[in-house]
Amino acid sequence: MTTTKPLHTFHIPVMGLAYTIDSPIRVANYGISSVISIIDDDLIEKMNAFYSEKFNLPYQEITQKIHDYRAERVTSYLNLVDKIVKEKFENFKTELAESKLALENYIAMLPNKSEIKQGLQNLMDDGVAFKENIKNYLETHLSSGSIDVNIMTKVDKDNFIKDEQLPVAFNDAHASLRGFANSTLTSSVVLSAGMNPRLYSYFENFTDFFPDSSNILKKKIILKVSDFRSAMIQGNFLAKKGLWVSEYRIESGLNCGGHAFATDGYLLGPILEEFKQKKDQLIQSAHDLMVKALTQKEMHVPENPLELKITVQGGVGTAEEHDFLLDHYNVDSVGWGTPFLLVPEATSVDEATRELLAKAKEKDLYLSHISPLGIPFNTLRGTTNEMLKQKRIQEDNAGSSCPKKFLALSKEYGPKGICSASKKYQDLKLEELEAKKDLLSAETFKNAKNKITEKSCLCVGLANASYLENDIKIKGQAQGVVICPGPNMAYFDQEVSLSKMVQHIYGNASVMTVTNRPNMFVKELKMYIDYLKNEIETVSDEITSPQIKKWHLFKNNLIEGIGYYQTLFLSINSFENIADNIQYLLHFYKEELFDIKIPELELA
Repeated sequence: MTTTKPLHTFHIPVMGLAYTIDSPIRVANYGISSVISIIDDDLIEKMNAFYSEKFNLPYQEITQKIHDYRAERVTSYLNLVDKIVKEKFENFKTELAESKLALENYIAMLPNKSEIKQGLQNLMDDGVAFKENIKNYLETHLSSGSIDVNIMTKVDKDNFIKDEQLPVAFNDAHASLRGFANSTLTSSVVLSAGMNPRLYSYFENFTDFFPDSSNILKKKIILKVSDFRSAMIQGNFLAKKGLWVSEYRIESGLNCGGHAFATDGYLLGPILEEFKQKKDQLIQSAHDLMVKALTQKEMHVPENPLELKITVQGGVGTAEEHDFLLDHYNVDSVGWGTPFLLVPEATSVDEATRELLAKAKEKDLYLSHISPLGIPFNTLRGTTNEMLKQKRIQEDNAGSSCPKKFLALSKEYGPKGICSASKKYQDLKLEELEAKKDLLSAETFKNAKNKITEKSCLCVGLANASYLENDIKIKGQAQGVVICPGPNMAYFDQEVSLSKMVQHIYGNASVMTVTNRPNMFVKELKMYIDYLKNEIETVSDEITSPQIKKWHLFKNNLIEGIGYYQTLFLSINSFENIADNIQYLLHFYKEELFDIKIPELELA
């Protein structure tokens, strides 16, 4: 293969535990890259069995009795996905060379500015020795989408055999990383949720993450970040170990699916601008540190910096927004997540949940506190998980049976850890609350009780959709489905084909029927203002000086961000149809922001 340049200018980010668990099998042959979550080894093992049978491949069950079962399950499944994708890709190229209709459909899915699209079109128009020429061209120019994996760095629970704690290498995230490192894949691991120094240091154990004598990285590191400072700190930390970050994946702090890591009021536009201006600084800083580290390790040292990509995701919904991000901020790829939940060819979602997503309006999508990690979590009202959870609360039986324990991270009640969504944890907390009931007002008691019981079992809820879609038996306590779309879901209201969605991304079709969708930057700004208001209104404890300082910083960053957008939208030709409306809304939100009163510290 003479090219590694991706065919597409978009990628499908990780979604939940199950929603993209098999996306590469579904879409990689079209050149579309996607990301598999490799945290839930139980789901992974079941998908391994399912796809081995589906593609008539041998399957050897990896039970929990096997010494390193968690890493082995990850390796085995990723090797299977790799094998299936390679086979599907070869078959796909043969089909394209033999069927003009298949080739026409494929050409329609490629970006308009793609040289490969133009090349294939020219060969079709030429018509001479069609099959042979096309076959040669496909072999030389086509590549399958990347089979990337995601590890949420915080999900790194200590593990035990009876009462004996296992070495750190057997922690959840460590084992997932080892599983990927030992696989046949040549792809990337996406690290999300911030820095985990122990996990980052563990990368040094695997040669695939270091450049070979040809400066090739067999396995790459992608960091999901929400601002430049965080990227610089984490990138330099890894570089000091001789490790290169091949991509910084910038995600909106609030306008995204799943866990939302709000910035201190830094908006996506100004963040992208900083990356654009300082990309060379990021590269040089990491390169210098990496050279020093590799020299000390007596390993191969690349003469020039390795490739570094900047990509972005969170709330993108139109071809105009997609193109603007590529052209104005020079990003290498744009992540489209939430809209693909309505594409059965791309994601694993059961029928009932997909229907619920298609019907979702703005009011149905909200930033919740259901995650046991204590991080705000974008989700949807009316899920089966929500109904079952409420039923248990009404029956005085709150909490989950906690069969998987991936989020059993609280050490409050012992070294083995406990999950705040578990019945065991909630019973203890409710008992403590009951003991001080007489000291609290009825409303305070009610709110405190709700804070305890609102947590959902994400480990089971985020995996169940795959089981339901593929008719795989679900054992244990009923948890229903938890779905984690971004707010962007409100503007997509129908199930669509993969081809149609891709054409929508490139502006050759539209799958959107709503006409009042706000621009992605304006939507994010509104979410940040609402977030700040909510933070001030719902503060329950005594207000502290650092808290007040943080709110002032947050507000000032938003005001600066609005100023940046007001200047930006006057100086560009994009978004001409809605430019006046954008300026009106920016002015409106600026006024709203000025009206937000930040409390002052009361002097005793």
